[in-house]
Amino acid sequence: MTEGNTAYPTDEESLREDTDVQFFIGSGKGGQNRNKVETAVRLFHRPSKIMVVAQRQRSQAQNLQDAFARLKEKLEELNTPALERIPTKVPRSSKKKRLQTKRVRSGIKQDRRRPKIDEE
Repeated sequence: MTEGNTAYPTDEESLREDTDVQFFIGSGKGGQNRNKVETAVRLFHRPSKIMVVAQRQRSQAQNLQDAFARLKEKLEELNTPALERIPTKVPRSSKKKRLQTKRVRSGIKQDRRRPKIDEE
């Protein structure tokens, strides 16, 4: 779940109540309509402080619908509880393999050293 175990409602009515809707002039293709009309939508969900922007479509109504759908997806994702990790032991074969690799690597590095000269 989310911080403080708060579950956010995702039904359409409560989403519209808890969300600030703002329209603005979007960028991109769309011609004169896109350049003059506020077709892009910005939603701000106050309880969760999530912001969603939609400006893919050329019409305001389609962008509004798209933005609410994406906001609902994000809230449902927040509402799903995180799975607890079950700790497991490292298998004996993995330990053996890791130690063998370390031995081989150590031997390679030791071969790079200068040979010791015996002084008598």
